[in-house]
Amino acid sequence: MKDRTTRLSEDKNSSSPKSLHASRLTSHAALVIFAKAPIPGQVKTRLCPPLTADEAATLHGSFVLDTLERTKTVVTTLKLPIDRYLACAPSVTHVFFKIMEERQGVRLIDQVGDDLGARMNHVFHTLFAQRYRQVILIGTDVPTLPLDHFKQALTALENHDLVLGPALDGGYYLIGLKGVTPELFTDIPWSTDQVLRLTQEKAAAIGLTASMIQPWRDVDTRADLEALIVAYSAEAKKPKNDRVFSSRTAGVLETLAKRLHSRA
Repeated sequence: MKDRTTRLSEDKNSSSPKSLHASRLTSHAALVIFAKAPIPGQVKTRLCPPLTADEAATLHGSFVLDTLERTKTVVTTLKLPIDRYLACAPSVTHVFFKIMEERQGVRLIDQVGDDLGARMNHVFHTLFAQRYRQVILIGTDVPTLPLDHFKQALTALENHDLVLGPALDGGYYLIGLKGVTPELFTDIPWSTDQVLRLTQEKAAAIGLTASMIQPWRDVDTRADLEALIVAYSAEAKKPKNDRVFSSRTAGVLETLAKRLHSRA
């Protein structure tokens, strides 16, 4: 599927003024967080059941906040030259994203396209048109991802055309490129265990040099959620300074664990 635009839209619904039009390029790399607004019935649907739609939306919203906070820490603590973007669905005009823009200092951009591949391709195309030399996309389903993985991805892109962060389910939780490559996003059965393999095959076929950082588990299924709850339970015994989970997500997981136990 070809990208629908070759330049930035002037339509204010496609991006916020703060996000793309009112600021100059300040870094050579862009880090894009792909996120949906936490609307019940539209997020984490593969977790329903065992979760209710409201519970899934609460968990998702906490994950989005975690990712924004952790990527902000990446920029400030590791001092990486990255501009952060939040790719929004259904629209940057949703009040949740406006609050994130204000509180998290992130730039907003719309997701545009009929499927995930088209939406990712659109974001890459848009940001490379802004003269970024490296663009990394990440989802919000890896709340415990070590901060060093972002540095690994940037380092890998210095000597490779493509970097992938493999997910344990056969997909990927991160993808980074140094140029527009629409071939990577067409004819892929998204949300299946074939995504990573087919993406690697497409990259090899068009001559891209590729690198992979460490695999990590994202949270899509009940088994993933149960594994995350187990990880939280183990971490809760550690000193606060050694914990990875935010207090917000820890509270959500503790509540969900109790509810799932009572329902069982």
